[in-house]
Amino acid sequence: MKVIKQGRQRLFEHDAETATTVSRMLSELERDGMDAVRRYSRQFDDWDPSTFELTPRQIEEAIGQVSEQAIADTDYCQGNVRRFAEAQLKTLLPLEVEIRPGVILGHRHIPVNSVGSYIPGGRYPMFGSAQMSIIPARVAGVKKVIACTPPVKGKGWYPATINAMHKAGAERIFIVGGIPAMALMAFGLDGVEPVDVLCGAGNRFVAEAKRQLFGRCGIDLLAGPTEILVIADDSADPSLVACDLLGQAEHDPNSGVCLICLSETFAQQSIAELEKQLAVLPTREVASLAWRDHGIVYAADSPDEAIALSDKYAPEHLELHVADEDYYFRNLTNYGSLFIGDETTVAYGDKTIGTNHILPTSRAARYTGGVWVGKFLKTCTYQRMTREASVETAAVTERQCILENMPAHAITARVRIDRWKK
Repeated sequence: MKVIKQGRQRLFEHDAETATTVSRMLSELERDGMDAVRRYSRQFDDWDPSTFELTPRQIEEAIGQVSEQAIADTDYCQGNVRRFAEAQLKTLLPLEVEIRPGVILGHRHIPVNSVGSYIPGGRYPMFGSAQMSIIPARVAGVKKVIACTPPVKGKGWYPATINAMHKAGAERIFIVGGIPAMALMAFGLDGVEPVDVLCGAGNRFVAEAKRQLFGRCGIDLLAGPTEILVIADDSADPSLVACDLLGQAEHDPNSGVCLICLSETFAQQSIAELEKQLAVLPTREVASLAWRDHGIVYAADSPDEAIALSDKYAPEHLELHVADEDYYFRNLTNYGSLFIGDETTVAYGDKTIGTNHILPTSRAARYTGGVWVGKFLKTCTYQRMTREASVETAAVTERQCILENMPAHAITARVRIDRWKK
Protein backbone atom coordinates (compact mmCIF):
# COMPACT_ATOMS: atom_id res chain seq x y z
CA MET A 1 0.00 0.00 0.00
CA LYS A 2 1.19 3.49 -0.85
CA VAL A 3 -0.16 6.70 0.69
CA ILE A 4 -0.78 9.17 -2.13
CA LYS A 5 -2.48 11.84 -0.02
CA GLN A 6 -2.72 11.76 3.77
CA GLY A 7 -5.55 13.72 5.31
CA ARG A 8 -7.06 13.27 8.75
CA GLN A 9 -10.01 11.00 9.41
CA ARG A 10 -12.29 12.85 11.79
CA LEU A 11 -13.35 10.68 14.72
CA PHE A 12 -15.69 11.22 17.62
CA GLU A 13 -13.80 13.41 20.04
CA HIS A 14 -14.73 14.66 23.47
CA ASP A 15 -15.04 18.40 23.06
CA ALA A 16 -15.10 19.69 26.62
CA GLU A 17 -16.24 23.17 25.59
CA THR A 18 -19.17 21.85 23.55
CA ALA A 19 -20.13 19.39 26.29
CA THR A 20 -20.11 22.15 28.91
CA THR A 21 -22.18 24.48 26.76
CA VAL A 22 -24.75 21.79 26.02
CA SER A 23 -24.96 20.70 29.65
CA ARG A 24 -25.55 24.28 30.80
CA MET A 25 -28.20 24.89 28.17
CA LEU A 26 -30.04 21.64 28.87
CA SER A 27 -30.11 22.48 32.59
CA GLU A 28 -31.58 25.90 31.84
CA LEU A 29 -34.10 24.46 29.38
CA GLU A 30 -35.27 21.85 31.87
CA ARG A 31 -35.56 24.45 34.62
CA ASP A 32 -37.12 27.31 32.64
CA GLY A 33 -39.01 25.40 29.96
CA MET A 34 -40.42 27.40 27.07
CA ASP A 35 -39.04 30.65 28.49
CA ALA A 36 -35.55 29.29 27.86
CA VAL A 37 -36.56 27.95 24.43
CA ARG A 38 -37.73 31.43 23.47
CA ARG A 39 -34.63 33.07 24.90
CA TYR A 40 -32.28 30.85 22.94
CA SER A 41 -34.38 31.09 19.79
CA ARG A 42 -34.06 34.87 19.86
CA GLN A 43 -30.34 34.64 20.57
CA PHE A 44 -29.35 32.10 17.93
CA ASP A 45 -32.01 32.30 15.23
CA ASP A 46 -33.52 35.77 15.59
CA TRP A 47 -36.83 33.93 15.84
CA ASP A 48 -39.53 34.90 18.36
CA PRO A 49 -42.99 33.81 17.13
CA SER A 50 -46.11 33.87 19.26
CA THR A 51 -46.00 30.08 19.19
CA PHE A 52 -43.33 27.72 17.87
CA GLU A 53 -45.82 25.10 16.71
CA LEU A 54 -47.30 25.45 13.25
CA THR A 55 -51.08 25.43 12.98
CA PRO A 56 -52.82 23.29 10.34
CA ARG A 57 -53.50 26.46 8.37
CA GLN A 58 -49.83 27.50 8.44
CA ILE A 59 -48.84 24.03 7.27
CA GLU A 60 -51.34 24.25 4.43
CA GLU A 61 -50.07 27.71 3.46
CA ALA A 62 -46.46 26.51 3.51
CA ILE A 63 -47.27 23.57 1.25
CA GLY A 64 -49.06 25.99 -1.06
CA GLN A 65 -45.75 27.78 -1.63
CA VAL A 66 -44.05 24.63 -2.91
CA SER A 67 -44.06 24.03 -6.66
CA GLU A 68 -46.04 21.12 -8.07
CA GLN A 69 -42.82 19.58 -9.38
CA ALA A 70 -41.15 19.76 -5.96
CA ILE A 71 -44.21 18.17 -4.32
CA ALA A 72 -44.27 15.39 -6.93
CA ASP A 73 -40.54 14.76 -6.48
CA THR A 74 -40.89 14.64 -2.70
CA ASP A 75 -43.77 12.18 -3.07
CA TYR A 76 -41.55 10.04 -5.31
CA CYS A 77 -38.73 10.02 -2.75
CA GLN A 78 -41.04 9.34 0.18
CA GLY A 79 -42.75 6.54 -1.71
CA ASN A 80 -39.40 4.81 -2.16
CA VAL A 81 -38.49 5.23 1.52
CA ARG A 82 -41.88 3.93 2.60
CA ARG A 83 -41.81 0.89 0.32
CA PHE A 84 -38.33 -0.09 1.50
CA ALA A 85 -39.27 0.38 5.18
CA GLU A 86 -42.39 -1.75 4.67
CA ALA A 87 -40.28 -4.47 3.06
CA GLN A 88 -37.84 -4.34 5.97
CA LEU A 89 -40.69 -4.65 8.45
CA LYS A 90 -41.86 -7.86 6.78
CA THR A 91 -38.53 -9.48 7.66
CA LEU A 92 -39.07 -8.85 11.39
CA LEU A 93 -41.20 -11.77 12.45
CA PRO A 94 -42.50 -12.74 15.88
CA LEU A 95 -41.07 -15.93 17.34
CA GLU A 96 -42.47 -18.65 19.56
CA VAL A 97 -40.72 -21.96 20.19
CA GLU A 98 -41.10 -24.86 22.63
CA ILE A 99 -37.46 -25.39 23.61
CA ARG A 100 -38.23 -28.41 25.80
CA PRO A 101 -41.53 -30.08 26.75
CA GLY A 102 -43.84 -27.50 28.26
CA VAL A 103 -41.36 -24.58 28.06
CA ILE A 104 -42.50 -22.00 25.52
CA LEU A 105 -40.35 -18.95 24.75
CA GLY A 106 -40.93 -16.16 22.28
CA HIS A 107 -40.39 -12.58 21.28
CA ARG A 108 -42.48 -9.74 19.89
CA HIS A 109 -41.42 -6.59 18.05
CA ILE A 110 -43.17 -3.71 19.81
CA PRO A 111 -42.98 -0.14 18.47
CA VAL A 112 -42.01 2.63 20.85
CA ASN A 113 -44.88 4.98 21.62
CA SER A 114 -43.35 8.29 20.51
CA VAL A 115 -40.46 9.65 18.46
CA GLY A 116 -38.96 13.12 18.26
CA SER A 117 -37.57 13.81 14.79
CA TYR A 118 -35.05 16.58 14.11
CA ILE A 119 -34.76 17.85 10.55
CA PRO A 120 -31.60 19.97 10.18
CA GLY A 121 -31.38 23.35 8.49
CA GLY A 122 -28.37 25.63 8.49
CA ARG A 123 -26.18 25.83 5.40
CA TYR A 124 -28.48 23.46 3.48
CA PRO A 125 -32.22 22.98 4.11
CA MET A 126 -32.08 19.19 4.15
CA PHE A 127 -35.81 18.59 3.94
CA GLY A 128 -35.16 15.08 2.61
CA SER A 129 -34.11 14.15 6.13
CA ALA A 130 -37.77 14.30 7.17
CA GLN A 131 -38.70 11.06 5.47
CA MET A 132 -35.58 9.31 6.74
CA SER A 133 -36.65 9.49 10.39
CA ILE A 134 -40.42 10.00 10.28
CA ILE A 135 -41.44 7.38 7.70
CA PRO A 136 -39.57 4.38 9.22
CA ALA A 137 -41.05 5.29 12.60
CA ARG A 138 -44.56 5.43 11.19
CA VAL A 139 -44.10 2.17 9.28
CA ALA A 140 -42.86 0.55 12.52
CA GLY A 141 -46.16 1.54 14.13
CA VAL A 142 -45.08 4.50 16.26
CA LYS A 143 -48.25 6.31 17.35
CA LYS A 144 -46.83 9.83 17.88
CA VAL A 145 -44.11 11.59 15.90
CA ILE A 146 -43.15 15.14 16.88
CA ALA A 147 -40.87 17.01 14.47
CA CYS A 148 -38.67 20.08 14.91
CA THR A 149 -36.72 22.04 12.33
CA PRO A 150 -34.78 25.31 12.74
CA PRO A 151 -36.11 28.51 11.21
CA VAL A 152 -34.56 30.30 8.30
CA LYS A 153 -32.83 32.91 10.42
CA GLY A 154 -35.28 35.68 11.24
CA LYS A 155 -37.67 34.64 8.47
CA GLY A 156 -39.62 31.58 9.50
CA TRP A 157 -39.66 28.21 7.83
CA TYR A 158 -38.59 26.60 4.59
CA PRO A 159 -41.80 25.52 2.79
CA ALA A 160 -40.31 22.40 1.20
CA THR A 161 -39.27 21.16 4.64
CA ILE A 162 -42.78 21.64 6.03
CA ASN A 163 -44.23 19.77 3.08
CA ALA A 164 -41.82 16.88 3.62
CA MET A 165 -42.43 16.71 7.38
CA HIS A 166 -46.21 16.78 6.96
CA LYS A 167 -46.31 14.24 4.13
CA ALA A 168 -43.94 11.91 6.03
CA GLY A 169 -46.39 11.79 8.94
CA ALA A 170 -45.33 14.29 11.62
CA GLU A 171 -48.20 14.79 14.04
CA ARG A 172 -46.95 18.15 15.31
CA ILE A 173 -44.38 20.47 13.72
CA PHE A 174 -42.30 22.99 15.66
CA ILE A 175 -40.04 25.66 14.18
CA VAL A 176 -37.20 25.55 16.65
CA GLY A 177 -33.63 24.38 16.22
CA GLY A 178 -30.58 22.99 17.95
CA ILE A 179 -30.41 22.16 21.63
CA PRO A 180 -33.79 23.82 22.43
CA ALA A 181 -35.45 21.47 19.92
CA MET A 182 -33.85 18.45 21.57
CA ALA A 183 -34.98 19.69 24.98
CA LEU A 184 -38.53 20.39 23.79
CA MET A 185 -38.92 16.81 22.59
CA ALA A 186 -36.96 15.01 25.33
CA PHE A 187 -38.26 17.01 28.33
CA GLY A 188 -41.79 17.38 27.01
CA LEU A 189 -42.16 21.16 26.68
CA ASP A 190 -44.97 23.20 25.13
CA GLY A 191 -47.58 20.53 25.76
CA VAL A 192 -45.50 17.73 24.25
CA GLU A 193 -45.24 14.44 26.10
CA PRO A 194 -41.56 13.45 26.50
CA VAL A 195 -40.62 11.26 23.55
CA ASP A 196 -39.24 7.75 23.82
CA VAL A 197 -36.63 8.13 21.03
CA LEU A 198 -34.82 11.13 19.54
CA CYS A 199 -33.90 10.75 15.89
CA GLY A 200 -32.18 12.83 13.23
CA ALA A 201 -28.88 14.41 12.29
CA GLY A 202 -27.56 17.84 13.28
CA ASN A 203 -24.45 19.81 14.13
CA ARG A 204 -22.04 19.01 16.95
CA PHE A 205 -24.32 20.67 19.53
CA VAL A 206 -27.28 18.54 18.48
CA ALA A 207 -25.10 15.41 18.57
CA GLU A 208 -23.81 16.30 22.04
CA ALA A 209 -27.34 17.01 23.26
CA LYS A 210 -28.42 13.57 22.07
CA ARG A 211 -25.43 12.04 23.84
CA GLN A 212 -26.32 13.75 27.12
CA LEU A 213 -30.04 12.98 26.82
CA PHE A 214 -29.47 9.29 26.13
CA GLY A 215 -30.89 7.31 29.02
CA ARG A 216 -33.67 9.78 29.61
CA CYS A 217 -34.79 8.66 26.17
CA GLY A 218 -33.35 6.54 23.41
CA ILE A 219 -31.45 7.91 20.41
CA ASP A 220 -30.93 6.64 16.88
CA LEU A 221 -27.16 7.14 16.70
CA LEU A 222 -24.50 9.84 17.07
CA ALA A 223 -23.76 11.21 13.62
CA GLY A 224 -20.74 13.39 12.93
CA PRO A 225 -19.57 15.01 9.69
CA THR A 226 -20.42 13.00 6.59
CA GLU A 227 -17.97 10.62 4.91
CA ILE A 228 -17.47 8.98 1.55
CA LEU A 229 -15.00 6.28 0.62
CA VAL A 230 -14.61 5.08 -2.96
CA ILE A 231 -12.83 1.87 -3.94
CA ALA A 232 -11.83 2.10 -7.61
CA ASP A 233 -9.78 -0.18 -9.81
CA ASP A 234 -8.36 0.68 -13.23
CA SER A 235 -11.67 -0.11 -14.93
CA ALA A 236 -13.26 2.93 -13.27
CA ASP A 237 -13.77 6.40 -14.71
CA PRO A 238 -11.58 8.89 -12.78
CA SER A 239 -13.85 11.80 -13.67
CA LEU A 240 -16.88 10.02 -12.18
CA VAL A 241 -14.93 9.01 -9.08
CA ALA A 242 -13.77 12.62 -8.57
CA CYS A 243 -17.32 13.89 -9.08
CA ASP A 244 -18.71 11.58 -6.40
CA LEU A 245 -15.99 12.46 -3.91
CA LEU A 246 -16.77 16.16 -4.30
CA GLY A 247 -20.47 15.42 -3.98
CA GLN A 248 -19.94 14.68 -0.30
CA ALA A 249 -17.11 17.14 0.29
CA GLU A 250 -19.50 20.07 -0.16
CA HIS A 251 -21.44 19.10 2.97
CA ASP A 252 -19.00 20.45 5.52
CA PRO A 253 -15.33 21.50 5.85
CA ASN A 254 -14.94 18.44 8.08
CA SER A 255 -16.41 15.97 5.57
CA GLY A 256 -14.38 12.80 5.18
CA VAL A 257 -13.21 12.06 1.61
CA CYS A 258 -11.26 8.86 0.98
CA LEU A 259 -10.22 7.11 -2.23
CA ILE A 260 -8.66 3.64 -2.35
CA CYS A 261 -7.26 2.75 -5.78
CA LEU A 262 -5.60 -0.35 -7.15
CA SER A 263 -2.82 1.57 -8.89
CA GLU A 264 -0.86 4.74 -8.34
CA THR A 265 -1.56 5.79 -11.94
CA PHE A 266 -5.32 5.75 -11.40
CA ALA A 267 -4.89 7.59 -8.09
CA GLN A 268 -2.99 10.42 -9.77
CA GLN A 269 -5.55 10.60 -12.59
CA SER A 270 -8.39 10.89 -10.08
CA ILE A 271 -6.61 13.58 -8.06
CA ALA A 272 -5.98 15.63 -11.20
CA GLU A 273 -9.63 15.29 -12.23
CA LEU A 274 -10.83 16.24 -8.74
CA GLU A 275 -8.69 19.37 -8.69
CA LYS A 276 -10.03 20.36 -12.12
CA GLN A 277 -13.66 19.90 -11.07
CA LEU A 278 -13.06 21.58 -7.71
CA ALA A 279 -11.85 24.75 -9.41
CA VAL A 280 -15.30 25.37 -10.92
CA LEU A 281 -17.48 23.85 -8.21
CA PRO A 282 -20.01 26.41 -6.84
CA THR A 283 -19.45 25.11 -3.29
CA ARG A 284 -15.65 24.92 -3.60
CA GLU A 285 -15.11 27.15 -0.54
CA VAL A 286 -16.45 24.32 1.61
CA ALA A 287 -15.40 21.34 -0.49
CA SER A 288 -11.81 22.54 -0.88
CA LEU A 289 -11.33 22.61 2.89
CA ALA A 290 -12.70 19.09 3.26
CA TRP A 291 -10.39 17.85 0.51
CA ARG A 292 -7.38 19.71 1.88
CA ASP A 293 -7.76 18.63 5.49
CA HIS A 294 -9.59 15.31 5.31
CA GLY A 295 -8.88 13.98 1.83
CA ILE A 296 -7.09 10.61 1.85
CA VAL A 297 -5.87 8.64 -1.17
CA TYR A 298 -4.29 5.18 -1.02
CA ALA A 299 -2.94 2.91 -3.73
CA ALA A 300 -3.57 -0.63 -2.50
CA ASP A 301 -1.49 -3.59 -3.65
CA SER A 302 -4.48 -5.95 -3.97
CA PRO A 303 -8.28 -6.12 -3.60
CA ASP A 304 -7.85 -7.73 -0.18
CA GLU A 305 -5.69 -4.84 0.99
CA ALA A 306 -8.25 -2.37 -0.39
CA ILE A 307 -10.95 -4.17 1.58
CA ALA A 308 -8.84 -4.11 4.76
CA LEU A 309 -8.18 -0.38 4.38
CA SER A 310 -11.86 0.33 3.80
CA ASP A 311 -13.00 -1.78 6.76
CA LYS A 312 -10.51 0.04 8.99
CA TYR A 313 -11.88 3.42 7.87
CA ALA A 314 -15.48 2.08 8.27
CA PRO A 315 -17.07 4.81 6.15
CA GLU A 316 -20.58 6.17 6.32
CA HIS A 317 -20.96 5.85 2.54
CA LEU A 318 -18.97 3.35 0.47
CA GLU A 319 -18.96 3.33 -3.33
CA LEU A 320 -17.59 0.49 -5.48
CA HIS A 321 -16.20 1.40 -8.90
CA VAL A 322 -14.64 -1.97 -9.65
CA ALA A 323 -14.89 -4.77 -12.20
CA ASP A 324 -15.43 -7.59 -9.68
CA GLU A 325 -18.25 -6.08 -7.62
CA ASP A 326 -19.35 -9.40 -6.12
CA TYR A 327 -15.97 -10.09 -4.53
CA TYR A 328 -16.02 -6.78 -2.67
CA PHE A 329 -19.69 -7.17 -1.77
CA ARG A 330 -19.02 -10.56 -0.18
CA ASN A 331 -15.97 -9.48 1.81
CA LEU A 332 -16.55 -5.88 2.96
CA THR A 333 -17.99 -5.67 6.48
CA ASN A 334 -17.77 -2.09 7.81
CA TYR A 335 -19.89 0.58 6.15
CA GLY A 336 -23.09 2.52 6.71
CA SER A 337 -24.50 2.08 3.21
CA LEU A 338 -22.96 0.47 0.13
CA PHE A 339 -23.33 1.80 -3.42
CA ILE A 340 -22.46 -0.90 -5.94
CA GLY A 341 -21.35 0.13 -9.39
CA ASP A 342 -21.08 3.49 -11.11
CA GLU A 343 -24.82 3.47 -11.83
CA THR A 344 -25.39 4.42 -8.18
CA THR A 345 -24.11 7.38 -6.20
CA VAL A 346 -24.37 8.63 -2.63
CA ALA A 347 -26.75 11.43 -3.63
CA TYR A 348 -29.31 8.77 -4.61
CA GLY A 349 -29.23 7.39 -1.08
CA ASP A 350 -29.22 10.85 0.45
CA LYS A 351 -32.27 12.05 -1.42
CA THR A 352 -34.17 9.62 -3.57
CA ILE A 353 -33.68 5.89 -3.78
CA GLY A 354 -35.27 4.70 -0.53
CA THR A 355 -32.42 3.55 1.70
CA ASN A 356 -31.83 5.71 4.77
CA HIS A 357 -29.31 8.54 4.91
CA ILE A 358 -29.04 8.73 8.71
CA LEU A 359 -25.93 6.56 8.95
CA PRO A 360 -22.99 5.86 11.28
CA THR A 361 -19.90 8.04 10.93
CA SER A 362 -16.51 8.25 12.64
CA ARG A 363 -15.91 4.48 12.41
CA ALA A 364 -19.20 3.68 14.18
CA ALA A 365 -20.03 1.43 11.20
CA ARG A 366 -17.83 -1.14 12.96
CA TYR A 367 -20.68 -1.80 15.40
CA THR A 368 -23.94 -0.36 14.05
CA GLY A 369 -25.90 0.23 10.91
CA GLY A 370 -27.99 3.27 10.12
CA VAL A 371 -31.57 4.22 10.88
CA TRP A 372 -34.16 1.72 9.69
CA VAL A 373 -37.60 0.54 10.72
CA GLY A 374 -36.04 -1.68 13.40
CA LYS A 375 -34.65 1.35 15.27
CA PHE A 376 -38.17 2.10 16.44
CA LEU A 377 -39.03 -1.43 17.57
CA LYS A 378 -38.27 -3.14 20.86
CA THR A 379 -37.70 -6.88 20.59
CA CYS A 380 -39.23 -8.12 23.84
CA THR A 381 -39.10 -11.72 25.01
CA TYR A 382 -41.75 -13.67 26.90
CA GLN A 383 -42.14 -17.09 28.44
CA ARG A 384 -44.90 -19.46 29.49
CA MET A 385 -44.83 -23.06 30.70
CA THR A 386 -46.87 -25.98 32.00
CA ARG A 387 -46.89 -26.84 35.71
CA GLU A 388 -44.88 -29.99 35.04
CA ALA A 389 -42.23 -27.98 33.20
CA SER A 390 -42.22 -25.36 35.97
CA VAL A 391 -41.46 -28.03 38.59
CA GLU A 392 -38.58 -29.40 36.49
CA THR A 393 -37.17 -25.93 35.89
CA ALA A 394 -37.64 -24.95 39.54
CA ALA A 395 -35.37 -27.73 40.79
CA VAL A 396 -32.48 -26.52 38.63
CA THR A 397 -33.25 -22.88 39.43
CA GLU A 398 -33.24 -23.53 43.18
CA ARG A 399 -29.82 -25.16 43.06
CA GLN A 400 -28.38 -22.37 40.90
CA CYS A 401 -29.71 -19.69 43.24
CA ILE A 402 -28.25 -21.42 46.30
CA LEU A 403 -24.85 -21.58 44.60
CA GLU A 404 -25.10 -17.82 44.00
CA ASN A 405 -26.09 -17.17 47.67
CA MET A 406 -29.47 -15.73 46.66
CA PRO A 407 -31.97 -17.45 49.01
CA ALA A 408 -34.98 -15.29 48.13
CA HIS A 409 -34.58 -16.26 44.50
CA ALA A 410 -34.32 -19.92 45.51
CA ILE A 411 -37.53 -19.69 47.54
CA THR A 412 -39.51 -18.50 44.47
CA ALA A 413 -38.51 -21.78 42.80
CA ARG A 414 -39.07 -23.97 45.90
CA VAL A 415 -42.65 -22.77 46.43
CA ARG A 416 -43.52 -23.94 42.93
CA ILE A 417 -42.03 -27.35 43.60
CA ASP A 418 -44.01 -27.64 46.82
CA ARG A 419 -47.21 -26.43 45.15
CA TRP A 420 -47.22 -28.51 41.95
CA LYS A 421 -44.97 -31.55 42.43
CA LYS A 422 -47.11 -34.65 42.40
